[in-house]
Amino acid sequence: MLTGPRYRLHDSLGYHLSLAARIQERRLDEGLRALGLTRITWCVLLAVGNEDLTQPSDIAGFVGIDRTATSRALRQMEDAGLIARRSGTGDRRTTEVALTTLGARRLKEGTPLALANNAAMEAKLGPDDAGHLTALLARLVEGEEALKQL
Repeated sequence: MLTGPRYRLHDSLGYHLSLAARIQERRLDEGLRALGLTRITWCVLLAVGNEDLTQPSDIAGFVGIDRTATSRALRQMEDAGLIARRSGTGDRRTTEVALTTLGARRLKEGTPLALANNAAMEAKLGPDDAGHLTALLARLVEGEEALKQL
């Protein structure tokens, strides 16, 4: 038997963070799947439709994925008719991304699912604790460069 301090998995912050994240992600994934979306395609729709981001590099930063994953997602979304890409207006080397009518519809249909998912988590805590937890989690991830490559 080992001597010294023991690591107790079920007592660790990381375990509880991971478990809560998986529960939240699984519930969202189920709703998005019915719309033909993944979590990444959902986040791209949010970036373009809600945040008005049009450059793939800006979208990558917003979603927190690398440029290769972003290019792959954009290609799949264009094939699915969710987005359109065109050459930049000032510089032909740049690409601008826009939602199609279908992409805008999926964003509108997915929004109630995402809001309900957040509400389900917040209902377990109440508004004060949910706000406090959000602030604490923001502190935990603040300045973490690894997040940009998730």
